[in-house]
Amino acid sequence: MTDPIMTAERLLRRFARDTNLLIAGRPMRVLGEGPTPRVLTAMLRGMGARILPGSDGAPTDAGWDVSDDTVTFDVGADEILLGAEPVPDRGDASGRLEFAGAHMRVTAALAQELKDRGTVAGLRVGIAMTLEPKTANLALMLAEAGAQVAVYAHPDETDPDVASALRARWIPCDADATLAAEHERDVALGFLRRGFDVLVDDGSHLTRLAHEEGLTAGWIGATEETTSGLAPLRAMAAEGALRTPVIAVNDAVTKTGFDNRYGTGQSCVLAIADLLDDAGLTVRSQPALVIGYGPVGIGVAAHLRALGAAVSVAEVDPVRAMLAEHDGFEVGDALTLAAGALVVSCTGVPRTVTQEMLEVAAIVAVAGGVPGEVDLSAVTLEPLVVEGRPVPALDVARPTTATILDRGGCINVTAAEGNPIEIMDLSFATQLAAIAELVLTRPGIGVHAVSDAAVAHVGAVAAQARGIVLSTPATTDADDAADWRSPRYRRHEAGS
Repeated sequence: MTDPIMTAERLLRRFARDTNLLIAGRPMRVLGEGPTPRVLTAMLRGMGARILPGSDGAPTDAGWDVSDDTVTFDVGADEILLGAEPVPDRGDASGRLEFAGAHMRVTAALAQELKDRGTVAGLRVGIAMTLEPKTANLALMLAEAGAQVAVYAHPDETDPDVASALRARWIPCDADATLAAEHERDVALGFLRRGFDVLVDDGSHLTRLAHEEGLTAGWIGATEETTSGLAPLRAMAAEGALRTPVIAVNDAVTKTGFDNRYGTGQSCVLAIADLLDDAGLTVRSQPALVIGYGPVGIGVAAHLRALGAAVSVAEVDPVRAMLAEHDGFEVGDALTLAAGALVVSCTGVPRTVTQEMLEVAAIVAVAGGVPGEVDLSAVTLEPLVVEGRPVPALDVARPTTATILDRGGCINVTAAEGNPIEIMDLSFATQLAAIAELVLTRPGIGVHAVSDAAVAHVGAVAAQARGIVLSTPATTDADDAADWRSPRYRRHEAGS
């Protein structure tokens, strides 16, 4: 008998895997009758999709129209449409680059502004990030805006086909997925020695290495994409060790408010579900524990719950723990809740998943994304074998019985295509705004926020590009707006 829950989940995951597009906020319609369309509608709604008339047997509005961004799941026909056409085959790396670029309208608009104003013309910009189609488009758009761009990616974070596609477009690319560990430092240093005016970093790995080797001279500054990357940079600033201005892109609401919660939530949970399916498991086969309830943890917990998992949360911060409880999750001690569970670390802190947790957990995955987030120092990884065959990217941490997903790497990067295109579009648009601020304002040494004006501009461009209709503000009398006195206690004239 067909399992409607699994059938619905596989349809949802197929859409995400085939397109790398975002579910949250997207107009979607589910056609068909019976339990599977109902389950799929509930899952999509739980992930933030806008469910349109005509879904799950609901009456179709006669005036309803299909936009290019609308996704239709025809459950009976086992077909997924994007707009009015079947989801396209993105093909090879060049095709994936072109598909991503076509959906990065906000980044394209900000890059065009940089080009029109000559902001980055002739500047040497280094990009040190996970190398996949969205990052490649950021590099290409910066180059089109006039910058001299080079790209670096760690071997674990390199799509070799995308690296080749970038080189074919004359972008220098220091990225080799086959690079041996003993050569990683030399390649990273070689990249830094190219000499840059601006470094766009993720995790601050290259920024910190440049400080170790005295390679920051001449920098205008760096931008930093992640929470885990900003923490050491702020520690460096406090110790007086930081020698360059850094713009904290991660702290902008146009990044953290969307990337961490919706992007990482979707991409990590669906990557986990894809890997578990290969082993005959689901996120519902055992309880799920989310460790850390910052923006990433919030997104991971919500997406796990949307797929039907029984989710609990472990958190060291009392306010975040209360937020998790108010969102309806059981909150408790990580070691206790890890017993027999799918454990997802969302902290970005080394050794979040301890040896003690490995001894009791069923499955372990990482969404936080720093090296060593799972303490594997005392275990040996052996391939998980199911029905006589090893399952790709799943290992058992001997002497325990815990299954480790993709060697404890950040799962949406090492086992999938990273965050959805529209999410990275917003993040990379914020990166371009940060680069513009670095170049135009030349802030002093320290970690600086993206200005409110720049964030507001990115938001306005994004809303326009995505066709979001904004409300008209209420008309306010200018004199009333300028009067700081409380209207509650205004003087009344005698007899009035």
